[in-house]
Amino acid sequence: MFSDVLIPSLTIGGLGLLFGALLGYASIKFKVDKDENIDKVLEKLPGANCGGCGFTGCAALAEAIVVNGEKVTRCNLVNEKQVSEISAILGIRSEKVVKKKAVVKCSGCTGKALDKYNPEGLCDCASAFKLGGGPKECEFGCMGLGSCVSVCKFGAVSIVDGIACVDKEKCTGCGACAAVCPKNVIALEDENQKTSVLCRSTDKGAKVKIYCSAGCIGCMLCQKNCERGAITVKNNLALINSDLCTNCGACVKVCPKKVISYKI
Repeated sequence: MFSDVLIPSLTIGGLGLLFGALLGYASIKFKVDKDENIDKVLEKLPGANCGGCGFTGCAALAEAIVVNGEKVTRCNLVNEKQVSEISAILGIRSEKVVKKKAVVKCSGCTGKALDKYNPEGLCDCASAFKLGGGPKECEFGCMGLGSCVSVCKFGAVSIVDGIACVDKEKCTGCGACAAVCPKNVIALEDENQKTSVLCRSTDKGAKVKIYCSAGCIGCMLCQKNCERGAITVKNNLALINSDLCTNCGACVKVCPKKVISYKI
């Protein structure tokens, strides 16, 4: 009777030792050595883990930079010193840092943009977007349900009068708010670019007037009054070429819908 218990126990124990040995051998045989530069790069990154770069966190970005050759400036929070130090670690030429700020490309606040249904009960933009593209008649406009607010780790985004609003002083340009917006209403622009078109609608002006009193109607007055040729109207929407724009404000003055904004 004793042997009936002992033999199976020894068998199981022996198999356990065998499998353990095999696993130990496999871990050594197939071990993938981690590049020590990953930790070095990680130490130089801001460490915000905001996800604005498109990766799950700074550790994932550091690995992508070292292993896959991802650009250091994929992180919008890095400064010139950090980029220089990381580039030195990798032995590559340092990139120029162009600081970005989030811009909400919509002026359709409460009272200016028509709703097609009451969004009450919906707590995020992704859910609302699945219901007919959102509660607003304008398919391009901000839904104002705050998904961008919830992902901003710096408290730079809030909902004001039914649309997202960015505090330029708090915004780090991480891009988390832009990444989560299902309508791509939030864009990252060069912080030196003071003039922005706060609309994304490519509908014809006659249609825009029906659902939003603050939308771009493609009237081309901005294009005609820009001496540098920095602003053009394509697909019924004014677009600014930041390389040509001098932020003179001429387009802002002539826009009948006040959809072009100049911010200090």
